[in-house]
Amino acid sequence: MIIGIDTSLGTAVAAIARDGEVLADEQSANPLGHAEVIGDLLRRATAVVSAPTHVAIGMGPGPFTGLRVGIATARVYALGRGVPVVPVPSHDAVALGVLLADALTGVDTPRFAVVTDARRREFAYSVYDGIDDDGLPVRITDATLSPRDDVDERLSDLGAVRIEATRVSAAMIALSAARALAAGRTLAGTEPLYLRSPDVVAAHAPKRVS
Repeated sequence: MIIGIDTSLGTAVAAIARDGEVLADEQSANPLGHAEVIGDLLRRATAVVSAPTHVAIGMGPGPFTGLRVGIATARVYALGRGVPVVPVPSHDAVALGVLLADALTGVDTPRFAVVTDARRREFAYSVYDGIDDDGLPVRITDATLSPRDDVDERLSDLGAVRIEATRVSAAMIALSAARALAAGRTLAGTEPLYLRSPDVVAAHAPKRVS
């Protein structure tokens, strides 16, 4: 059983069986307040899981403050349970959800871009083209920042239809991890995919005390 956690857009926690059955799916759409709700969502989602084998975490792209709440929670929970963490790009989970929904309805999915609001008049996007033999989205471009006014032109040049995401499914985070584990693949590194550097930085030199 796999626990999925994502705080790149809102806060989401889910639990799935290895075959993909969703056992619990909890979420808060509030883009703020991750730290205030994630503990309760995790408690409710894990109430149905007796022995999780992995914790899958959405690595972004996402804002610095929100993203680190989910990653820290996932790492601490995994450490306490003695199970490994599986990093997953958050856009991959959105793309998997799109592809599975289209497959269920018999729709041929064109090349598309998962687009998320990066704030400060920017969008983050990743381009996908179909699903591979492991059941995972084929990522054409890694997450890229673009000014809002330029994103449609950039996607047009890439031949991609725009799909704007307002939430990331923790169940799809977990399912992406399950499929990657089955195929022996690594989808993301251990470093978060922050949209930009934090606004607050350490001082260049310590202050003198007289």
